[in-house]
Amino acid sequence: MGRTRTFIGIDIGDAIRGSAVALQKELTKISAGVKWTAPESMHITLLFLGEVDDRELHPVCKAVKAVAAGEAPFSLRVSGVGAFPNPRRPKVLWGGVTDGAEPLQRLYTALEEEMLELGCYRTEERGYTPHLTLGRINSPEDGVALVAELPKRMAWQGGRVAVGEVIVYSSEMDRDGPVYTVMGRAPLTGK
Repeated sequence: MGRTRTFIGIDIGDAIRGSAVALQKELTKISAGVKWTAPESMHITLLFLGEVDDRELHPVCKAVKAVAAGEAPFSLRVSGVGAFPNPRRPKVLWGGVTDGAEPLQRLYTALEEEMLELGCYRTEERGYTPHLTLGRINSPEDGVALVAELPKRMAWQGGRVAVGEVIVYSSEMDRDGPVYTVMGRAPLTGK
């Protein structure tokens, strides 16, 4: 039996994707030292499970369906830009999630409980902050110029998307970066 690198996430739709790509192009002029997220790889992660035994994939998808059934569809808005772990030592550049953060947090909490029970997940110490990863900064020097720009980008509007499902993805590394495949879809059918 094999193992599959798996995560649970939300698709962001084409409008947000387009806005994010336009922002990446602007920021590229400021710093070349960023490995940008490819448009087709953009999504909002709920839980990264890591390597999951292929026999566990069915129970994982079933548990995600059960959790999703308890949450109603919602509207998600992406705006503002920041850096993890903090602007002094930026490693990851992200777009913020403003509307829709609460349902994402609820989904995360419920999914974490289910995945811990299945033994497919280890709790992350840093807690959950919903975000859209825009790129990874290659070195601290590359980050300096970018971070100076971030306060001016607080008003960046990435757009909104109607979220109607949670998706289980597999992730395979390719020469050009990760390739994601949809393994399961779980509709949000709560009231």
